[in-house]
Amino acid sequence: MRVIVFPSDAAQVALLEENPENGKQIMKHDVTNFKTQVLDRSFEIPVLVDFWAEWCGPCRILGPTLERLADNANGDWELAKLNTEEFPDIAVQYGVRSIPNVKLFVDGKPVDEFVGALAEAQVEYWLKHAIPSRNRKVVDHAEALLAEGNVPQAIALLKDVLAAEPANSKANALLAQHLAFADPRAAFQYAERITDFQFLEIADAVRVIAHLKDVAADSANIGSGEAAALYRMAAELLLRQQFDAALQKFIGVIRLDRRLDDEGARRACIAIFKILGEEHELTRKHRRDFSNALY
Repeated sequence: MRVIVFPSDAAQVALLEENPENGKQIMKHDVTNFKTQVLDRSFEIPVLVDFWAEWCGPCRILGPTLERLADNANGDWELAKLNTEEFPDIAVQYGVRSIPNVKLFVDGKPVDEFVGALAEAQVEYWLKHAIPSRNRKVVDHAEALLAEGNVPQAIALLKDVLAAEPANSKANALLAQHLAFADPRAAFQYAERITDFQFLEIADAVRVIAHLKDVAADSANIGSGEAAALYRMAAELLLRQQFDAALQKFIGVIRLDRRLDDEGARRACIAIFKILGEEHELTRKHRRDFSNALY
């Protein structure tokens, strides 16, 4: 693990050179290399920048914690330390108003941060959610392939990622979203692995679709009557991927009996909109009727 230190003075540099803690490699770079060592480097690996100052007591508490965690990061990220007294222009550029301020740079941009001397366990928790996957570019490529219609290659890439990283939320979300209507059970399994809040709405939508498979098979206890019959018909149409007709009938159920199956028709419409996407022509077509039926 490489720890990049922007030194505040020559004495500190000499001290670090003479006493490398636990034998770790300490790389020293002038701030003129910030673009190279932080911004450019962050396209290869996430870079955590610790904005600190010598006079800052909390900074002196947090600094060693970050260094320990960097030593054990297994190449998932690198640490850079920037003295804000020595390089105030960079601190101002990135909106540092109080220190310690820790910013995570990915692909040349700060994507997350925290302020203050958090306890080590808190920093570890933050890192767990903030550090992106090593496979993020592969997953992004798979997402682009899905958008282009190159489904087999995309699916193969996503399954390769999950073989190495089963908890990759975005890979699970993409597979769950793609399989939601064609194979709700498989989609449900992928959805259950999603933990990143960014994709939780996809997971919820897939769970709704999986439940509608039971509705279509008449194995869900939803009762009888006109609304229930229309609801089952809508579920059947949905699983045949006849989305236009399914949405019309789900909206009809809302008008007849909104409370049926714990507002299942309302949840079904929201799930379909989420899976298809807000810009999909059918989402845009039915949004107004859906809102009118509710209110």
